[in-house]
Amino acid sequence: MSLSEESIAPNPTTPQDAESGFEDTEPVNTSMSEFYQLYQKLLVITLVLTGIIFISVWIFYSLNIALNYLLGACTGVFYLKMLAKDVESLGGEKKRLSKNRFALFIGLIILATQWRDLQVMPIFLGFLTYKGTLLVYMVQTAFNPDS
Repeated sequence: MSLSEESIAPNPTTPQDAESGFEDTEPVNTSMSEFYQLYQKLLVITLVLTGIIFISVWIFYSLNIALNYLLGACTGVFYLKMLAKDVESLGGEKKRLSKNRFALFIGLIILATQWRDLQVMPIFLGFLTYKGTLLVYMVQTAFNPDS
């Protein structure tokens, strides 16, 4: 192998890859840094959407409904954080995503149905704010793929 071929040959990213002969051109750290950037971007978009929707609901409906929405949205942010932590550990010691996050959602809906002052629909829609975040991100990347 000449010097020029040796300098462009990719290095294995893990000891397992080196043993199996698998060579990857992208180091694992780059993928994880992209994951963390995506997570931060989704978190910021979720918080901005939550603020805009909370204020809009407060203006057009009432403070009580807006607070119900905010409870659902905060639970959605916590759900998103749990999902990111689950995805982060995927591939290392874990082979599949856990289902513990669903217990958070189910507990929230049970709490909303049992407590007299809470309303299920604003809480549920608040929880789904993180889904709106995914739509915003998808449209943003469709029109501006470089970002």
